Amino acid sequence: MSKAKTPKPEKPKVPKEEKEQVRARRAAGHYEAIQFDEYGRQRLTMGTAEAARQYDLSKGGIVRVRNVDPLKGISSLSAKQREAGQRYRADFELAAREGLKGASTDIRVDGGGTGLSVPARLIDNHKILADARKALVYPEIISVLNAVCGLGMSIKEIAEREKVVRDIPVQLLRMGLERLVMHYREEPASRHS
Repeated sequence: MSKAKTPKPEKPKVPKEEKEQVRARRAAGHYEAIQFDEYGRQRLTMGTAEAARQYDLSKGGIVRVRNVDPLKGISSLSAKQREAGQRYRADFELAAREGLKGASTDIRVDGGGTGLSVPARLIDNHKILADARKALVYPEIISVLNAVCGLGMSIKEIAEREKVVRDIPVQLLRMGLERLVMHYREEPASRHS
């Protein structure tokens, strides 16, 4: 009676585009969107605005960012407005990445039951994000902040999508960030920051 050997599971291949983006970020020293996977390889953290940003690495080793983060690229924003935008981005990304998932359907090895509760930090995060959106008041402002802070879109992309001049989304972004500064002044720091 011979025992059949089960084949060892193969590592999933990393797409060529992702390898190039990781290489360009390492060359530029931008490690914010890079993490190690279970095989010890450096991969992009999907679902974040920083991971969506595109880098170009030339043959001479020069790195160019194709789409600059508006929170960093708009020089007329104050430090408080940039902080408020970063905090909104962190809340948005956690809510988008984790969501309010139900109970796990994984089979427990010990035969015990699984917990049916949603982690408190996720419930808190969704409440914090809802309160921030309520403070923004206008759906146009919320839309621009979601696009810039949450989805990593550039002002140019937003202006083209809405078919307006660039000044309008910039002004809406400034108004929204100023409202967030006032809102976050009254709120305690979130758990994941």
